Amino acid sequence: MNVTERCLSRRGLLKILGVASSGIAVSRWLGPHVTMAQDPVRGKAIDTFTGPGPNPHWNSVGPYLTEPQKVPLILLTDRPVQLETPRHYFRTAFTPNEAFYVRWHLEGIPNAVDLKTWQLQIEGNVNKPLALSLRELMQKFKPISLAAVNQCSGNSRSRLQPRVPGGQWGNGAVGNAMWTGVRLRDILDMAGVKSDSLQVQFQGLETGQGPEGLGSNLFLKSLDLGNPVLDECVVAYLMNGEPIPMLNGFPVRLVVPGYFATYWTKCLTWIRVLSAPDENFWMKTGYRVPDTPRGNTTPEDVKAGKVKMVPIERFPVRSFLISPDGSTKIPTGMDVTLRGIAFSGFGPVNRVEVSDDGGKSWIAAKLGEDHGAYSFRTWEMSWTAKSPGLYSLAVRATDEKNNTQPDEPVWNPGGYLWNRIERQEIVVGNGS
Repeated sequence: MNVTERCLSRRGLLKILGVASSGIAVSRWLGPHVTMAQDPVRGKAIDTFTGPGPNPHWNSVGPYLTEPQKVPLILLTDRPVQLETPRHYFRTAFTPNEAFYVRWHLEGIPNAVDLKTWQLQIEGNVNKPLALSLRELMQKFKPISLAAVNQCSGNSRSRLQPRVPGGQWGNGAVGNAMWTGVRLRDILDMAGVKSDSLQVQFQGLETGQGPEGLGSNLFLKSLDLGNPVLDECVVAYLMNGEPIPMLNGFPVRLVVPGYFATYWTKCLTWIRVLSAPDENFWMKTGYRVPDTPRGNTTPEDVKAGKVKMVPIERFPVRSFLISPDGSTKIPTGMDVTLRGIAFSGFGPVNRVEVSDDGGKSWIAAKLGEDHGAYSFRTWEMSWTAKSPGLYSLAVRATDEKNNTQPDEPVWNPGGYLWNRIERQEIVVGNGS
């Protein structure tokens, strides 16, 4: 895979983490030519509820809430906390840390971590159990960096028909960052995985009741040891060149490039090598999708028990038009620049196309800088409406595996894997 990788000196890493409280210029890490989206004047939530039809808005609806280390984000739930990123923060390839969406599964989340006592524990079916401090992670291993999209499995759940339970996310439960840390394989190699091992389990610091009676009070996720994604996984301690915000998983977070965020364990504290399949609730019952094309099925087939379910893994190719956002009328004949993002869990996006005639014809957009196989890819295209009226702009992306966004909806009981072509209505009026 074309993974963007950079190395820092250990002294440089220690210096960055050591001055976290004084503020860091992210551009120093990402480079002078990479910009972050700025925060314009905050708008108000549009509605208090949408349904039973699909949510017609780009984001979810709800009040704006400010949490520590965060700008005002859209509140879905507060126990566990779920906060969505507003649309305007996706104008650039990298999502600012303070605007990055937040999603926890259990109500007991850490408000602070004492680095004097915190250690990453590597245990289970290994030859040499380890307990590594943050400083040891930085000093004993070669640091690497990669750009990767983190997307909630339920992103865009409010689009599904009929509606399904769960956080009614709009499109903003996603973000892209430059993650810096240690290769997971390097840590496992140091511990020495025994030959009869099957899976690696990850556990963070969140606790709580979970779904009643299902033994789900700890959030545990596992990956097969033979899964090639383990070679790309990173135990990250920097996010866009800064310590990871508490709500996004400080002090370290597992990065699983191309996979939905359910595997990206926050506040990662235990890495456990297993010699038997992990059958805890969050693997055996939660986060499973139909074993069908696109994970698509019907409520009737689910109710009849006809659907085989498998663990969710990689996210499908997606794209969005970010601006213009339809909030203002565009004069006839004005040349405007359409801008947006595209991404895929199956590799780099190599084509983005736009249609203004209901999908009858498609025009290729210009792709922005390539930050790596699993990063946002920005795109833009010049567009002029020659006559007044209501236009519907559609955008679709294609990745290197030749996966192209479909124009059909998807339905499954978890509300996962939505990647239908998005449309934005634009009003064009006479300039006189």
